[in-house]
Amino acid sequence: MNKLKLNMIHTTHTIRVRYAETDPMKYVYYGNYAAYFELGRVELFRSIGISYDEIEKLGIWLPVSDYNIKYLKPALYDQKLEIHTYIKKIPGVRIEFEYEIYNEEKIKITEARTTLFFLNSETNKVIKCPDFLMELIEKNWKEEEL
Repeated sequence: MNKLKLNMIHTTHTIRVRYAETDPMKYVYYGNYAAYFELGRVELFRSIGISYDEIEKLGIWLPVSDYNIKYLKPALYDQKLEIHTYIKKIPGVRIEFEYEIYNEEKIKITEARTTLFFLNSETNKVIKCPDFLMELIEKNWKEEEL
């Protein structure tokens, strides 16, 4: 059987669920997933050669305009989680991230997507993906099998 091949950027980051992130059932409280996905985005940018802080210092903000999540199974206190973060489309004025979270048993427990847009911090206007970031994205774009 042929595997599907996609061009994308993909990173994986591992975290351990802290007690403070859970509810009384020791499930990760649903609001904490947004922070996990932000961590995934930050680490993805770092993996292609730029930190979130550097992007902001160059006058670009990246506010979230859309956030969709599907909870498949709960994440539990003290579990080690793998956060997979993807960029599967070349950005324009928006950049889309897709996420998958896997537990220690390698079972996918969450899927999500966020859309952010590029905002010039001085003019407060939406802009296209800046050249410095587009160059890093294109340099790191690769084919992966799914």
